[in-house]
Amino acid sequence: MKPTHRYDDIINLPRHVSVKRSPMSNYDRAAQFSPFAALTGYEAVIEETGRLTDTRIELDEGGKYLLDEKLQWLREHLPENPEVTLKVFCPDSRKAGGAYESITGHVKKIDPVSRCLVLCEGDVIAIDRIYGIECGI
Repeated sequence: MKPTHRYDDIINLPRHVSVKRSPMSNYDRAAQFSPFAALTGYEAVIEETGRLTDTRIELDEGGKYLLDEKLQWLREHLPENPEVTLKVFCPDSRKAGGAYESITGHVKKIDPVSRCLVLCEGDVIAIDRIYGIECGI
């Protein structure tokens, strides 16, 4: 005697085809099984967390004195529009810390009221953010 299985009565029946709906394409059928992004934006957060920033270095008295000497030299030579390379700390807008950038240009003006250095190229740099100055001293 042949053993009977649970679905023997329907196993060989033809597959039902709906007369109301067209069959789903293979592309749409595959999309049902694609991975689901439950944590939208999670990858961006992980990437942002892994992005490195530098901490701001505070100048000691000797460094401040040297920076002040160079600023004084620049004030004396403003009519010549001396070329300088500034090492500037740029704070990060999204997390603690920032990055040091080198900015090269010709000094147009030193504004003692707003404590800014204005370059002929249009850059305005706060003196408090300047870490180093390389010029013709």
